[in-house]
Amino acid sequence: MANLCDDPSSSNSGAGDSSEILNFYQSDRLFRDRYRVLKPLGKGGFGITYLAQDVDLPAQPYCVIKQLHPKTRNQGSLERAKVRFRREAKALASLGSHSQIPRLLDYFTTGGKFYLVQDYIQGQTLAQEVRQRGRQTEAQVKYFLAEILPVVEFIHRNRIIHRDIKPPNIIRSTLDRRLVLIDFGAVRQFLSDIEDGLDQQPAATQFVGTPGFAPPEQLALRPCYSSDIYALGITCLFLLTGCTPVEFVQDAYTGQLCWHHRATVSAHFSSVLDKMLCPSPVDRYPSVGVLARELDLEPHLDSLAQCLHGRRSGSGSSPRFDSLPLDRYLTPTQREAHAIRQWRNKRLNQVS
Repeated sequence: MANLCDDPSSSNSGAGDSSEILNFYQSDRLFRDRYRVLKPLGKGGFGITYLAQDVDLPAQPYCVIKQLHPKTRNQGSLERAKVRFRREAKALASLGSHSQIPRLLDYFTTGGKFYLVQDYIQGQTLAQEVRQRGRQTEAQVKYFLAEILPVVEFIHRNRIIHRDIKPPNIIRSTLDRRLVLIDFGAVRQFLSDIEDGLDQQPAATQFVGTPGFAPPEQLALRPCYSSDIYALGITCLFLLTGCTPVEFVQDAYTGQLCWHHRATVSAHFSSVLDKMLCPSPVDRYPSVGVLARELDLEPHLDSLAQCLHGRRSGSGSSPRFDSLPLDRYLTPTQREAHAIRQWRNKRLNQVS
């Protein structure tokens, strides 16, 4: 059950609030009288992540504590940062109902630093999988997309752009083998904006994301939903080839990545990846849902091609698709096939 403080600036423990979390590492003392800090997990420009145990719960489950460092010492900026931090944390908490997103268990501020406490997901990242097992097949990458696209679509429905989709931020859970998407850039975005005198600006002042996985508009501080689609495309290339983004050459005229010589995939999947990786967001898939439907269409391409190029068939025992009543439920693929047949018949009638 998430324990989300209504006032993140409040304290639970005087000792915990006066010291940094690092002072509780390899110590018998509990951080905020609740968390046993076990070890650091990683360090970045925005803060440090620690593995801990929540001793308030019966099973003392593992959790992840993220210590975030705002880039200001101005007291007025810090007070405004607390308000924004609460808003960003509540937005992340709204995503916790999805089984492939870690739950936000707690958030608070202490000692001028900001903390998030989330579920600990035990498992391997996709980057670790590729390093250990080698690159994946086209079928495996398509299965990856089938697993992760509903998660990204859920995030976008909640009006959140992840901003940092990449293999190290996708974990395959040891418990049930599900893919879990971690490390959202929304909170880091607010930290990059909180600088002395800059925290009232509505636009981002610093880049948030990972170079190579972030598309041009994100580097220009204008991320959009299709920025996550681009990052997914780069992740697919990594799974297919084992190559990092810097190992791909860009076309000097179009800006498109030159990757086809490194991986052999079907023509349809190649075109899908190319569209995901378009430098301009206008040329990419407008939404994750459209991308998913494009992938679902592939098994039906042969039959759709026959609809476009085949001749009129004589009377047969099987009912024509054109004559099926439209008031019955049709899958998206059936509806598209119906529209193509209508277009074909219209063209044939014009010719005759």
